[in-house]
Amino acid sequence: MSEAADAIIVGAGLSGLVAATELVDAGRSVVILDQEPEQNLGGQAFWSLGGLFLVDSPEQRRMRIRDSFDLAWQDWLGTAGFDRPEDYWPRAWAEAYVAFAAGEKRAWLRQMGHRLFPVVGWAERGGWSATSHGNSVPRFHITWGTGPGVVEPFEKRAREAERAGKIRFLWRHRVDRLLVEAGQVTGVSGALLEPSTALRGAESSRVAVGDFELRAQVVIVASGGIGGDQELVRANWPKRLGLPPANMVSGVPKHVDGRMIGITEAAGGRVINRDRMWHYVEGLRNWNPVWERHGIRILPGPSSMWFDASGRRLPAPFFPGYDTLGTLQHLMATGNDYSWFVLNQSIIRKEFALSGSEQNPDLTGRDWRLTARRAVGRRATGPVEAFKEHGEDFVIADTLAELVAGMNRLVGNDLLKLADIEREIIARDREIANPFSKDAQVMGIHNARRSLGEKLVRTAKPHRILDPAHGPLIAVRLNILTRKTLGGLETDLSGRVFGHDGKVIPGLYAVGEAAGFGGGGVHGYRALEGTFLGGCLFSGRNAGRAAASAIL
Repeated sequence: MSEAADAIIVGAGLSGLVAATELVDAGRSVVILDQEPEQNLGGQAFWSLGGLFLVDSPEQRRMRIRDSFDLAWQDWLGTAGFDRPEDYWPRAWAEAYVAFAAGEKRAWLRQMGHRLFPVVGWAERGGWSATSHGNSVPRFHITWGTGPGVVEPFEKRAREAERAGKIRFLWRHRVDRLLVEAGQVTGVSGALLEPSTALRGAESSRVAVGDFELRAQVVIVASGGIGGDQELVRANWPKRLGLPPANMVSGVPKHVDGRMIGITEAAGGRVINRDRMWHYVEGLRNWNPVWERHGIRILPGPSSMWFDASGRRLPAPFFPGYDTLGTLQHLMATGNDYSWFVLNQSIIRKEFALSGSEQNPDLTGRDWRLTARRAVGRRATGPVEAFKEHGEDFVIADTLAELVAGMNRLVGNDLLKLADIEREIIARDREIANPFSKDAQVMGIHNARRSLGEKLVRTAKPHRILDPAHGPLIAVRLNILTRKTLGGLETDLSGRVFGHDGKVIPGLYAVGEAAGFGGGGVHGYRALEGTFLGGCLFSGRNAGRAAASAIL
């Protein structure tokens, strides 16, 4: 085919949809290719909790949270730790993104029908100094409708453009090569895969039934990262985090395979910061999996006690919700790839949320009545209680002795000693009698409850873990959960991909996770949360608008 459209987008996830709709708004025609079947429209964003990083939002101000661009930029720099020559464009993207989050981001989404849950969450609290890692204030805004609610405005616009003949979706088209002529990317070629009825997220067939070649003035790579390929994650695992885990669960479907990053690199694109990645340490094995080794992350409040595999309490500031990457590095240094939360029913009821649209039917379904039930009763949400009942990582007992014995049975060893666990919990419980403490985690609990949102729905009232009135006792084995690629294809602020020679490759753009959410690594070493979907939105918007202007 001589000319498929003005632009070809590889990947029908959030960043690809945003870029496509921006191109259409500018009067351009678009073809969107994806190796998966149509039921995967929206990509990883569909499965997400829909958290967005916003700065000085009306939601924050209503909760008496004082935020500003300067404070957010201070937090971003302290978190990212930019320290390489390759960080020039990632840093430029970061500053532009924080300005977007403090400026038009909310209004831009709102005019498309996007809405937010009114309670602002506090993710990645840091716990170090003011200039180091972490959010100084709550900034995690959950979309009313979770991940599907983020995808919805762009899916709607794309479907309208499809009916108008301005966008074509070509499903089961696997791109295997970028076409390059005289140094310019002019199209793509690849294999037609056989039709698939696999459920969203489930593994689909890779049987090829034909091939294709399409050409356009612009090609935008929006294919995601590497988190679904555990061997590729291990191959890129940085030495600073120790040896890669022998056992991990996967937080993204298997088709998040990083193929297009390698294909783009083979065509001349430059990949930077490939050793930077974002994996969670609070992963559960999904008792009802959709994809292979399907894992679900706990989004914890601050009260669970955290022990390594040998029963040593994690030191400050490695508390639930404080420093994901620092905790991962600490745990890998212990020689084991799992750890434990110890808590009780009062804590799990208020502090356990599970990441994912399917794990939050109240928020995803926009059901206020069901959502209000989170604040009453002794039971946690239905999905959390289902994991308690069916999940293989949970141990429940009435006494600490029974709990520790059950924990050892679960992993098949005797590393945990009752006396050690009991000493730490009793010592922590003694600190609860006063509104002040020398225990850094207890101080963090009191600090969290100074935030209205945390006090209402996310942080349990301080109490003794061993108090029978708050029982039963619960232990949760935590697994390493693969998730995000923080490095990627290096781009300028228009999303144009740089070549190995440091020059922009004409006709080639990259967005979303394939571009490290902007520039080849907008997050640096660490993320502040709510910034992955935001990176897809911002990079897709920038590249779509720039590409539209470049098309003749």
